[in-house]
Amino acid sequence: MDILVIGGTRFFGIHMVRELIKRGHNVTIATRGIAKDEFGDQVGRITLDRSDSLSVRNALAGKYFDVVIDKIAYSSNDMKCVLDVIECGRYIHMSSTAVYEKLHENTSEEEFDPSVGEIVWCDRADASYNEVKRQAERALAQCCGDMKWAAVRCPVVLGSDDYTKRLYFYVEHIMKAKPMYIDNPDARMSFIRSDEAGKFIAFLAESDFEGAVNASSDNTVSMREICEFVEKRTGKNAVLDKDGDAAPYNGETSFSVNTDKAKAIGFEFTDIREWIFDLLCYYIDEIENN
Repeated sequence: MDILVIGGTRFFGIHMVRELIKRGHNVTIATRGIAKDEFGDQVGRITLDRSDSLSVRNALAGKYFDVVIDKIAYSSNDMKCVLDVIECGRYIHMSSTAVYEKLHENTSEEEFDPSVGEIVWCDRADASYNEVKRQAERALAQCCGDMKWAAVRCPVVLGSDDYTKRLYFYVEHIMKAKPMYIDNPDARMSFIRSDEAGKFIAFLAESDFEGAVNASSDNTVSMREICEFVEKRTGKNAVLDKDGDAAPYNGETSFSVNTDKAKAIGFEFTDIREWIFDLLCYYIDEIENN
């Protein structure tokens, strides 16, 4: 298939493009052309600024793709400037579990329906991340016409290539005895590994699934478990202090993500315990060797 990837040169987008190439698809990546990519002559390239409707129109008008994978649509205006121009058989949007009003145990796709509710045309800075992502989904669901669409909802994505360094924060603070504040260490949370997130989107491109679908590793983990593992592995003790650096994932309550829909179309996710502690060991080694 001819597949256009908008974004795809960072983090799990790289894994996704690798998998699409491995599966034999003709892949074109659309970016601003600033960041270099690793794909060489394995992909085609289009240069555009997806926040600039004229740039998008000039780059995509008259082109057809079997599938468009939109990795970087954050808002309804982001979505609109592409939908107004693009011609494709299917549109896959990289969304987020942030669209749910309240995450809880076994959160399912039906808890946010983008086909209902008023679209608010907005940019990324106009509202919270959660709200602009909801509006991006609404724009896709309500303005796609006869186009088939899917929205992939992932929780936080982790991996050795995670540029946000959120999980790394915990390892570094423990190993360097830096005070940190964790407001709810026993909250159990869902995550997904970066390579698996990329592989799932590539898998979805070959399916006929339509609508919203959750993607997450099986089971959950707490920050207490994370800290205790690092402490045991390194012999260091976490310095917990309300005046310390605020830890990532503060404000979260326990939740898990239902992935029955993804599993029903044939994708199996890895159990979080099969990879999360290996990732922590990777960070420990990185800190010890630097």
